[in-house]
Amino acid sequence: MKLIIAVVNYDDSQAVLSELTRTGFLVTNLSTSGAFLKTKNVTLLIGTEDEKVSQAIEIISQFSSKRNQPVPKNATDFMSEGFMNAVSRNEITVGGATVFVMDVEQFYKL
Repeated sequence: MKLIIAVVNYDDSQAVLSELTRTGFLVTNLSTSGAFLKTKNVTLLIGTEDEKVSQAIEIISQFSSKRNQPVPKNATDFMSEGFMNAVSRNEITVGGATVFVMDVEQFYKL
């Protein structure tokens, strides 16, 4: 048994959730936000059998897109000079998903 924790951009979350549930995954979603841009995210908790992990990750990948987003003016006030050079074009890439997969020793559905 595995626990998949996926942090997905809010704009992609409904498509990811719809496809995961359509294909039979049980998903709990939590509203979260990123620290740097204060953007909305959704954190998905997915418990599944070991052999279905790659299918879940493929769905998350397929329905999570990366895109460029302007950096808010106030965000640059907290950047170090080195980091500022990396985002000197005043936009960064957001979206996609961050996925963690963990072993589950015990699982109860009460």
